[in-house]
Amino acid sequence: MTDSQQITAWLTLWRNGDEQARERLFDTVHNQLRQIAANLLQRERANHTLEPSALVNELCVRLFGGQVVSYQDRAHFFAIAAQTMRRILIDYARAGVAEKRGGGRQRVTLSGVDGWTPISRDEDILALDQALSRLAMVDPRAARVVELRFFAGLQEDEIAVALGVSEITVKRDWKAARAWLISHLHSR
Repeated sequence: MTDSQQITAWLTLWRNGDEQARERLFDTVHNQLRQIAANLLQRERANHTLEPSALVNELCVRLFGGQVVSYQDRAHFFAIAAQTMRRILIDYARAGVAEKRGGGRQRVTLSGVDGWTPISRDEDILALDQALSRLAMVDPRAARVVELRFFAGLQEDEIAVALGVSEITVKRDWKAARAWLISHLHSR
């Protein structure tokens, strides 16, 4: 059984009330989630105070701590994880901005994915979130591609599975979304 099939099986068992499946699932995905968090936080400013372990801990509390979500499969689980990581980072950035009381704003540039340059400030991640929300109104699927690629670190084939589209569609959406976001982030 592949890793993907095993995760899907444990998700099904957990949904049906098997707490041991939840524990096995947690043990299996924890390292993957930590790697995603580390990659994501690497694109943040150097003095960012949120550590990968803290991000994963908060994520796990949200994903495993409450009501069981009906995850369809591994791809769906990681798609939900991506959305949740995005929300955690946005909440963290908002708290930082509120603490600073609106410190100096800086032009946003994206990082770490296909040559984008670093996001270095809490205000920048908030600007990205706002731009991504606007993109979602124009092209929801392209916005999901960005979220899954940027926030979850999924590859194009994994995104295609999560969204139920072809890889070429993911590539087109990624290219269009990047252009749209760069244009909108530079115009602010």
